[in-house]
Amino acid sequence: MGFTSSIVFASVAWIIVLAFSNFAVADVDPIVIKGSKFFYKSNGTEFFIKGVAYQQNYNGNGTSASDSYTDPLVDVNSCRRDIPLLQRLQTNTIRVYALDPTLDHSVCMGLLQDAGIYVIADLSEPKLSINRDTPQWTDALYARYVGVIDAMAKYNNVLGFFAGNEVANAPNNTQASSFVKAAVRDMKAYIKLRQYRQIGVGYATSDDANIRDGVAAFFNCGPEQDSVDFYGYNIYSWCNPSTYRESGFQDRTDEFRNYSVPVFFAEYGCNTPSPRSFDEVQTLYGDEMSPVWSGGIVYMYFQEDNNYGLVSVSGPSASPLPDFTALSSQIANVTPSAVKSASYRPTNTEARACPTVGSAWNASTSLPPSPNKELCTCMVANVTCRVNPGVSSQKVAALFDQVCGLDRAACDGIEADGSTGKYGALSMCNATEQLSWAFNSYYLRQGQNPQACDFGGNASRQATTTPAGRCPDLLSQVGTAGTGTVTSAPTGTGGSATPSKRPNAAAHSTVTGTTFAVLTGSWNGYTLMALLAGAACIFLETDFY
Repeated sequence: MGFTSSIVFASVAWIIVLAFSNFAVADVDPIVIKGSKFFYKSNGTEFFIKGVAYQQNYNGNGTSASDSYTDPLVDVNSCRRDIPLLQRLQTNTIRVYALDPTLDHSVCMGLLQDAGIYVIADLSEPKLSINRDTPQWTDALYARYVGVIDAMAKYNNVLGFFAGNEVANAPNNTQASSFVKAAVRDMKAYIKLRQYRQIGVGYATSDDANIRDGVAAFFNCGPEQDSVDFYGYNIYSWCNPSTYRESGFQDRTDEFRNYSVPVFFAEYGCNTPSPRSFDEVQTLYGDEMSPVWSGGIVYMYFQEDNNYGLVSVSGPSASPLPDFTALSSQIANVTPSAVKSASYRPTNTEARACPTVGSAWNASTSLPPSPNKELCTCMVANVTCRVNPGVSSQKVAALFDQVCGLDRAACDGIEADGSTGKYGALSMCNATEQLSWAFNSYYLRQGQNPQACDFGGNASRQATTTPAGRCPDLLSQVGTAGTGTVTSAPTGTGGSATPSKRPNAAAHSTVTGTTFAVLTGSWNGYTLMALLAGAACIFLETDFY
């Protein structure tokens, strides 16, 4: 065999090995939900989360220190640096708080899959999230959330998504929960619409004594299609020295003993005193808690000003801290009692009763409408009086006050009140679109007086278009007052899973995507050996000079 033929054979054999390694990654066993437990789909073994929060410059409540954020799953060098350390902690899950759906996550996700690590991803980001003080569920938020789902659903090691994190944190802002629950409802419906595999959508709550019972009940109650698939609990009450009872862990366990979906610590690890000893790990995964809790996620991997870090990073280097050593020692000695899916018969199947609106709870079980960008576009094209292009966001807020103050009924179509459960059909449109509806409604209620469509030069009349396609039906459902119920589901998606910006992924050897799709069927190691043997025979018989 000539030298060139040897090179060609080696190249083809290496391509086959790479393709097979990609198949192995793609074949990672998804995690599924049965009753109140997680299981590996194929072998039915119960799955306990041994997790670490993994995102820099994010505070403990899941908010960023600024409006900018760094997607942790696009930096290949950082993933290569950190995954071996995560493996030393026996990590099988990481939580990431904000992903950029326009970027390519395939390399880091492949490395995580190779390491047996799953991902729970929050759907929001600092500039696009449900604000507890002025909650909305809009087409822009919808697009953001489904964009993340589109980008991540193709990876079998995505365990689930959080539709919100500590959005309500006091009795006076619990009405925001109605908007988060609408996001849960719509993301579950979207996953089903897109025919993705079953991926859970949940919520992560704070450990606030005044609202924790109400929040837990609210996200679990009502129709299954509206409620969470799993429930995360951010808790920092075990501060050493402490015990199962003194920390409140016993009370929380008793409270969730009959919860109908999986519950786990979405963040935990009190850092007073420091360094942490993580004594609570033995209890969390022990006989007292493991029948109820599906593990937990330690906050957090990166050392920052808040002193919660397990690891100190500087450029290409990462140095384990004393917290890392303590957690590694504790997690190595846990063996939670597990059940098999085949023999598991859930008895806690009844959902909680919805909390009653009152002084301690202010969220209605009537949820906001599903965002529908097509409807908002139709509406703006078919109003006679609309806001002028280029009006600033500050002026938009003042104009809302003006038009709604002149005629409250003109704004019925854009009302969004989580306390009363009253929502206009256009309340899910963006602010400029909503203002155009209010301007036009006022204009019509004033008998189409030209002076009623001015608002200090910020509004003008336009020639309307003839509604086409689904527009007539959508606008008919909205009604002239804007208070109708739109039953047509959104048809658009939040974005493409095809990345528009890519990091340098050349260092990763795993072939990803549809490359060598011929090798991604239900093949096994024997098939690979046959391929290699066949390739060897072909090239041994061929000279290339």
